[in-house]
Amino acid sequence: MFCKLKSLEDIPKGQLAGKMATVIDLMTRLPVDIWFQENPRASDVKLEEKILQLVPAKTLLLLEREFYHFSFWLKLIERDIHLITRLKKGAAIQIQRVFTKSYDLKDSLVRLGSGTAKTPFITLRLIEVHSGKTWHYYLTSVLEPQVLQPYVVADLYRRRWRIESAFNTVKRLLRLSYLWTGSLNDIQLQIWVTWIFYAILVDLGDAVAYQLSLPIDSISLEMIYRGLYHFYVARQKGKATDPIEYFATPENRDLGIVKSQRKHNVKLIVAPFPDRQRGSDCFFFEASSQIPLTAAIQA
Repeated sequence: MFCKLKSLEDIPKGQLAGKMATVIDLMTRLPVDIWFQENPRASDVKLEEKILQLVPAKTLLLLEREFYHFSFWLKLIERDIHLITRLKKGAAIQIQRVFTKSYDLKDSLVRLGSGTAKTPFITLRLIEVHSGKTWHYYLTSVLEPQVLQPYVVADLYRRRWRIESAFNTVKRLLRLSYLWTGSLNDIQLQIWVTWIFYAILVDLGDAVAYQLSLPIDSISLEMIYRGLYHFYVARQKGKATDPIEYFATPENRDLGIVKSQRKHNVKLIVAPFPDRQRGSDCFFFEASSQIPLTAAIQA
């Protein structure tokens, strides 16, 4: 409406407050580390050194294509850190060995790069999975199919969407898209406090899922967040004391805590996760998210 009425056309446009990057643990969904840079246009390459310092050996990273740098990948592999990412369109590959080749699955050992300092040679596995009318292409530095099976690679990378859900929850539901001040210190305080509240929300959702004997994927964090108001009202009336029991009680199912089941026409591939007892962790890494300062003055 403001745009239509042009009532704000004389107001100076807002500016970006910086860039935020987050590492999320695949299993717990909790943030491992959060980084903030004042320059909103800073290159994601500057974050690579922080990743190398943060991530321990025996970790499997799910990387976005913003980190499609062969020299960075080689540094990870040297530290016994492995990765899964997507293949860039038009990438030049040399097939060295074929592990599997069928109508809907291809698993090959390939070499990428040109041998220059910018794009050194690197040997990876290329997994190609056919789904519907589309082929999906994944790269992993785990070269042994018996250690990380091809469908597991595809299944793990599909779960990369969890970090998108995390950012969606933090920025939309918890309103980190809007900064309430232009002070650098206060901006950082808002970022940390919001992510801390997100971690509490995830823990609460996990506890409710455990109480209901359901996977956490079946629990709506948004509806738990919105249901906290109803719990507060019930607590004020002396009808509830424990939020976990309150959300798990059958008579409160109308709050929508448990997601409704969707019908899937596509047959899902059930693939096991890597053995947790082997000491491997799995992290998501969200490339970056620019934080707008446009709405900082809104009440």
